[in-house]
Amino acid sequence: MKLAIVILNWNGKELLKQFLPSIIEYSKQATIYLADNASTDDSVAYVTTTYPSIKIIENKINGGYAKGYNDALKHIEADVLCLLNSDVEVTPNWLDPIIKTFNNHANTAIIQPKILDYKNKLKFEYAGAAGGFIDKYGYPYCRGRIFDTLEENSGQYDDVTEIFWATGACLFIRNDVYKKLNGFDEYFFAHMEEIDLCWRAKNLGYSVKYVGHSSVYHVGGATLSVLNPKKTYLNYRNSLFTLTKNAKGFLLAIILVRLILDGIAAIKFLLEIKPKHTWAILKAHFSFYYNFKRLVFQRKLIKNKIKYYNRKSIVFDYFIRKKTTYKSL
Repeated sequence: MKLAIVILNWNGKELLKQFLPSIIEYSKQATIYLADNASTDDSVAYVTTTYPSIKIIENKINGGYAKGYNDALKHIEADVLCLLNSDVEVTPNWLDPIIKTFNNHANTAIIQPKILDYKNKLKFEYAGAAGGFIDKYGYPYCRGRIFDTLEENSGQYDDVTEIFWATGACLFIRNDVYKKLNGFDEYFFAHMEEIDLCWRAKNLGYSVKYVGHSSVYHVGGATLSVLNPKKTYLNYRNSLFTLTKNAKGFLLAIILVRLILDGIAAIKFLLEIKPKHTWAILKAHFSFYYNFKRLVFQRKLIKNKIKYYNRKSIVFDYFIRKKTTYKSL
């Protein structure tokens, strides 16, 4: 199996200095690429000089995560692509269980490893944890992480299992499937595009798996902090994009409930004296209305929509029923 590790970079020299050594040391089976999103720092020169074995792809503009990878991956011929954030530390033998799973399961198109917190290595990390799911109204949650509650890693998810979505922080995908899906939806720019990608793969009958015998440590928020209202905007907007494009069922009823729940979240931010985040949710809704016609057109192109949720409302489970761990659901 020909494997390519592709690290998307934008002005990330310090992150590359910190995390490239572990990637190079523990990824002998792979060819490593740096996909640069028109950086204005000297990160490309640094990698070229310090790690000449790493192949460089220079994108002409900073198109965010979605377009950045779409532009870069056109230049790579490999059986499997690993899309790896620049703020990830990998571990010895991390690739072996992933490769084994791809080899043994021909219908598995996408895989993620166990994602642990670089800053607290006993805990799962927010972006992906032990594999992702969504509820009926499009709110994402993970084994090991529900909303802001992170579980400690005690081996409870040391398994190989089907999940609904794999995190973009460290996502393995078969190249032919990536091309069949036409890559990421570039309207997303960043955040949630991996959920949309996985959902579209599942609509075509492919499997998405979590492989818990492979572990990496993710800093999280290194490029866009959770405190940044732009992240709130992208998360709420792109979640609505994903739901509208892919959800099976009576869409208007689903969206109406979702908009009401978002409104409650906006009020909560206001009560917490975070007006910029309230405004970010409102802007997300305005953008959603503006793009609604296009999203419905994209929806019509998806012929086979699958049932996508096991929990009707993770919001109700978490805030009302006080279910804070995946296994308690």
